[in-house]
Amino acid sequence: MTRNKKKVAVVLFNLGGPDSLNAIKPFLFNLFNDKYIITLPSVLRFVVAKLISIRREKFAKTIYANTGGKSPILEETLSQKKALKEELIKKSDITFELFICMRHWHPMTVEVVKNIKNYEPNEIILLPLYPQFSTTTTASSLNEFTKNLSKEFIDKIKLKTICCYPLDEGFIDSHVKLIEDKLHDKTDLNNYRMLFSAHGLPEKIVKSGDPYQWQIEQTVFKIISKLQLIPKFKNIDYKVTYQSRVGPLKWLEPNTEDEVKIAGKENKSLIIIPVAFVSEHVETLVELDIEYKQIAVDHKIDYVRVPTLSANELFIKSLANMILNFSSNDSGCLSSSNFNRICPDIYSKCPCKAS
Repeated sequence: MTRNKKKVAVVLFNLGGPDSLNAIKPFLFNLFNDKYIITLPSVLRFVVAKLISIRREKFAKTIYANTGGKSPILEETLSQKKALKEELIKKSDITFELFICMRHWHPMTVEVVKNIKNYEPNEIILLPLYPQFSTTTTASSLNEFTKNLSKEFIDKIKLKTICCYPLDEGFIDSHVKLIEDKLHDKTDLNNYRMLFSAHGLPEKIVKSGDPYQWQIEQTVFKIISKLQLIPKFKNIDYKVTYQSRVGPLKWLEPNTEDEVKIAGKENKSLIIIPVAFVSEHVETLVELDIEYKQIAVDHKIDYVRVPTLSANELFIKSLANMILNFSSNDSGCLSSSNFNRICPDIYSKCPCKAS
């Protein structure tokens, strides 16, 4: 088969994580020196990031000791990249090359942009592995990338952005399938409560117009709507919760850890679904699987944790379909597999313009 001359670079974005115990402090500094995470003037932010990275290093090392002394996120993303490229090859004669771009550790934006320049694509499609848009994750990654891109590419190149996909049918179906598979042996769910756990955010970020919480809730509503078509899930008890709260600011509620304790006191068994994480990392493997599970064990309740989407076949197919749909469309911003803004107008930080 003669391949199409069109060359497309697809960039997969994620937060990144330390690849050794020695990388933990510089990773933490990079994380907290991000202006989208610590919204202070640059000089103050630098000082705060230095202090936090020094103070949290020892504690963080005990956390990462549970995952082999490093974050598993790069290996997870490499698996997703491999599966996604295979799917794209099957479905299209366009030449796709995939690049992983981590925001706060390697491979970092500067080196990734240089590699893309060497590839000489006709088009670049940006695909954050954050299903729900937030300024702290998606906007931070995309803005850092476009800033570096303008330094390397003198001639303007066609750039397309898949900003989010909280309502994408394939994304929703992959969650539903994983939940079904994990609970295939349980016929009676009357005493179970589902906690759809997402990474938390300070409340002030959402109040500033960030659509993250709204998009999380929309994702959960769609998952539940599909689950309730299955008899044993028809009357399932569920809540949307937020984990990984740190610092003195008021964060989104309810807090996942608090809800695990509440369920324990109510003698209510739990099903935990990481609804905003598409790969396993310390928030799932340590926070959910060790810390919160121990609370459930102490209260003698059943605790079932549904895995992240990772390289799930339905999820990979949904990502491939988004890329192919977007590659054939001239829109500059795609949300949830269509080319229109999905966020209500009050969410001013949504990057897609109203249609």
